[in-house]
Amino acid sequence: MNFHAINVIYINEMRRAWNTLLQTIISPVLSTSLYFIVFGSAIGSRIEQVEGVSYGAFIVPGLMMLSLLTQSVSNASFGIYFPRFTGTIYEVLSAPVSFLEILLGYVGAAASKALLVGVIILITAFLFVDLTILHPFWMIGFLLLTCISFSLLGFIIGIWADSFERLQLIPMLVITPLVFLGGSFYSVSMLPPFWQTVTLFNPVLYLISGFRWSFFGVSDVSVGVSLTMILVFLGMCIAVVAWMFKTGYRLKE
Repeated sequence: MNFHAINVIYINEMRRAWNTLLQTIISPVLSTSLYFIVFGSAIGSRIEQVEGVSYGAFIVPGLMMLSLLTQSVSNASFGIYFPRFTGTIYEVLSAPVSFLEILLGYVGAAASKALLVGVIILITAFLFVDLTILHPFWMIGFLLLTCISFSLLGFIIGIWADSFERLQLIPMLVITPLVFLGGSFYSVSMLPPFWQTVTLFNPVLYLISGFRWSFFGVSDVSVGVSLTMILVFLGMCIAVVAWMFKTGYRLKE
């Protein structure tokens, strides 16, 4: 394992995040704070509790997932697309570095940036609501698995995209709607039976449900199912990335 190569890619990507601090760190935190003010105060004053949890605290896991998913995908997709756009990716591919080492560098940096945003948002949440984490180790586990798996998805999108417009297509038109419709701001049990069934086909529901269980001990689906779903998704992303490197899809063009 070439740890020096992994470190070089990782440090370079983290430096880029520092140079765009306003966009990568401060902007999502400010956006989430606005969600707390609008949803927590305005709607929370009308909905006191959801499944025995105050509404302001109930939306914290959903807000964190919203930021984690979007940040993981955008960081990883731009991180690999920009070297393709400038042509520097060919220097990386011609170096004595395996695809696994390239993957660890880029995805590790993207996941680290998303994790940092998630931790900052969690700290910010304590300023707005009275929050207790019942299962902190499970919370950390779901946090890490989410950052890694969706950074892998972003890496796939960054290789697939052939323009900056396509780079934003899936995050804007697919991921963000799925998060909003996956129980971020409500419990699935509050929906009519038909829409409860429809929501079960939303993969993001299982992430949010498992993450919320780690906070409050309540969930829309079994925590075991949530964990299984995210592990399956992680395995699928790894398989797709391996195929892309093996075939040179969009990397040797």
